[in-house]
Order: sequence, then C-alpha cells, then structure tokens
Amino acid sequence: MREGEKIMKNKKQGSVQWLSLIFLIVLGIVWVTPLLYGVMSSFKSNLEMQSVGFKFLPIHWIFTNYTRLLENTANTPVFRWFLNSIVISGGSTILVLVVTSLSAFAFSRLRFRGRNALFMFLLSTMMFPAVMNIIPLYKIMTTLGWANTPWAMIFPAATGVFNIFLIRQFMDNIPIAYDEAARIDGASDWQIFRIVILPLIKPVLFVVALFTFTGTWNDFLWPSIVFSDINKMPITPGLKLLQGMYVADIPTLMAGAIIAIIPTFILYLVAQKYFLQSMSLSVGVKG
Repeated sequence: MREGEKIMKNKKQGSVQWLSLIFLIVLGIVWVTPLLYGVMSSFKSNLEMQSVGFKFLPIHWIFTNYTRLLENTANTPVFRWFLNSIVISGGSTILVLVVTSLSAFAFSRLRFRGRNALFMFLLSTMMFPAVMNIIPLYKIMTTLGWANTPWAMIFPAATGVFNIFLIRQFMDNIPIAYDEAARIDGASDWQIFRIVILPLIKPVLFVVALFTFTGTWNDFLWPSIVFSDINKMPITPGLKLLQGMYVADIPTLMAGAIIAIIPTFILYLVAQKYFLQSMSLSVGVKG
C-alpha cells in the first residue's frame, strides 16, 4: 500500500512539474513575442510596415532605420543620448552602492542609540509615492544650479531606502562572529566592512547595481522635467522626441527603442547568476 501511495505521489509531482513547465513556456512566449516583433519591425521599411499588415519577419531586410537615427545628430542625437545615459546610470549606480552599503553596514553591524527607530523611520518613507518629491526636488536642483546636468539624476538616486533594507537583510545573515574575530585581530569598523563584509555581500550588491542601473536608464518622468537641452538629456526622454519626429514611421521608432534596451539587456545577461544567488540571503556564508 505504501509503495502504491509513493507511486501515486511521484505521478502527482510529475504532473505538477509538467504543468509548471507548460505555464512557464506560455508565459515566456507572451513576454518574448512583442520584443522579437519589435526587433524584426526595426528592419522593415515603413511602406512594408503599413501595407503588408502583421508579418513577423521582414520581406526585405533594411538597416537604414538605424543609420538614419545615428546620422541625424542635429535633431535626434541618439548616440549622444546613449552616452549621456551611460554616464548618468553608471554614476548613479556607483554612488548608490557606496551610500547604501555603508548605511546598511551601520544599521546591521554597529550599535548606536536610536538605530532601530531611525531605520523604521526610513522604511516608513517608502509609503509615500516618489511623485510627491518631484516639485521640491526640482526646486532644490534649480537652486543648486544642477538642472540640465547629470548631477540632477545622479545624486537623488542615492536615497534608495529599499536598497539599504535589502543589503541590511543580507548582512544580518552573516554571523557576527566574523566581526568579533576581526576585532580581536585589531581591525577597525572600516577594515571589517572592507575586508570581511564587503566580499560576502557581492551578490546582493550586484542586484542593487542591476536595479539601480536599469531604473535610472529607464526613468522617463524625472529626466523629462529636469532636462530641456536636447544634447544633455538621456535616451529615454529622447525617445519621446523620436515619437514626435517619426510619428508615422514605426520601424524607425522601433530602431530607437532597440538601441535603448541594448545595455540593460547585456547587463541582465552578465548579472543573472548574481541575481539568483541573492535570492538566498545566506549565500556566501559557510560554516
């Protein structure tokens, strides 16, 4: 009887696994199909796009949509927007990693009065929508003279409370005995952070870097407000200008969108293993 129950249980588990696999395949097709269709559309002519109707693959492959965007540096400086986005997103990522890792170390490993109360206060600020900060933030940027500069996007990104929470939760799973052993050897708090803690939290730092870079790269509302110079804005609000110029030219718009997603796509491919590792908060801690 027990052997029969075991067989039925294995069959049930196998059925659940197959259903899960089928569901994930269908979900993947739903997500990937629009992206692939956008890529294929960027290699079509505008005439083919409007006359043929829905056809996945181009009849005639053309590359003029990309060359037209890259050559029109006066009205659509796509390459300039691309470089601006790299500088802004890269600068924001570096600043966020420095600020949030040090803040998380203070909340997780240091003992000071009011530590938990201050941390809970920071977490409570996440209840307010970010759009509430736009007006006062824009006033601060104009007062500092940072409007139309990369600093207007780089410095506000350092206030990510969620990233501090994420890194702190990761640090809390690292045994405090590591710190005590380092203190016995005469290490200071800074040395403990740099030599002991920092190597162990690399997976979660990669995740924070990934979220920060993609979030800054894809941000549309704030750069649309703070940038008015066409040569200084990043690529996301620049795509809005492309829509105004090529409103009836869908393949050219698709080409601009594909150019815009290339860095984040590559970043996800490189950092996916670290993203999976960070799902286990005790990763990297042995013994």
